[in-house]
Amino acid sequence: MKHIYSLVIITLLLTSCGGEKKKNSVENVLESNDLTTIRTKRAELVNEQQALQDQIKLLDQKISEVDTVKHIPLITTLIAKHEVFNHVLEIQGNVTTKNLIVITPEYNGILTHVYVKEGQKVNKGQVLAKIDDGGLSQQLAQLQIQADLAKTTFERQQRLWNQNIGSEIQYLQAKSTYEAQNKAVSQLQQQIAKTTVRAPFSGTIDDVITEQGSVVAAGQSQLMRIINLDNMYIETDVPESYITDVTKGKSVQVDFPVLGKTIETQIRQAGDFINPANRTFKVEVTVPNKDKTIKPNLTARLKINDYTNEEALLIPQSIISENAEGEQYIYVVNDKNTNDEGVATKVIIKTGKTQGDVIEVLEGIKDGAEIVKEGARSIKDKQTVKVINY
Repeated sequence: MKHIYSLVIITLLLTSCGGEKKKNSVENVLESNDLTTIRTKRAELVNEQQALQDQIKLLDQKISEVDTVKHIPLITTLIAKHEVFNHVLEIQGNVTTKNLIVITPEYNGILTHVYVKEGQKVNKGQVLAKIDDGGLSQQLAQLQIQADLAKTTFERQQRLWNQNIGSEIQYLQAKSTYEAQNKAVSQLQQQIAKTTVRAPFSGTIDDVITEQGSVVAAGQSQLMRIINLDNMYIETDVPESYITDVTKGKSVQVDFPVLGKTIETQIRQAGDFINPANRTFKVEVTVPNKDKTIKPNLTARLKINDYTNEEALLIPQSIISENAEGEQYIYVVNDKNTNDEGVATKVIIKTGKTQGDVIEVLEGIKDGAEIVKEGARSIKDKQTVKVINY
């Protein structure tokens, strides 16, 4: 009975406290619309807030005493090591060949015969077309008869002269007439030879431009186009600043975007003349073309190896910062302990050439240096850091 009485008393007290707390809630205080009650409630909450902040402060102090890693920046690093660095100059060029010409006639007249067609392979010296000689052949025949007579006369006069018969003047006149007739024949033969169009080199007839029966003019009318795809090369203009680096024999990677083809070749000729208009010099790059897929005027992208360092130290460009004096610097981790904690030291560096996302470091670091990679922007000189390389 005594226990039951105690339980009843406790229940009444809890109910009373709960009711009192509910009665004193923010909602009820606001509903009361009583200024004094509202201010009293606010003061209670402010006191509770201050007490909580004091407790949080004590917890933070304890954390800082126990957790020594909290204020150490977390970084990743890379190890500098010597490696081969091939810098390339990227430039565009066009495929061309010296064995690509449009043939024009050397003689005026009617194109009487065309002996080849488009796509036909021809050899050097092969007859391609014939132009009417306008009667020169008949003139040559007449001159040849006169030349034969002059030859016979000269030979007879020479035999007489050798026997001391006749005068010297007769001998000299016969000789002069014979030589003059020979030169006349030779000159007319050369003139007639111009009526025959021959291939200047071995290749393929790419286009027959003038049809048979047309009247052609020397040096003006285009007869046909001939091309040889064996001796192909790429010609491009290189800025004058590379004149000591881009030289004959340097390796070149050539990419043909249209063909989806890449070849390795080299520079066959580098010009010595600087074009004053654009401050560039000409470069010719050999193009092997065994399968004949590379055509003249095809666009090519060149990567010319203009610089090589066998023991370069390369780092990402993104980790380099610059101070107010314009000096470039990075951070190097020294004195690292067993917990991978060390000191980040600022190091002034001198850089060289860039290629893609990396840059060559010429001065400031040595082989084996541990360089801050991720987190380099958020640390300071002489600051303790923790390396978390994965």
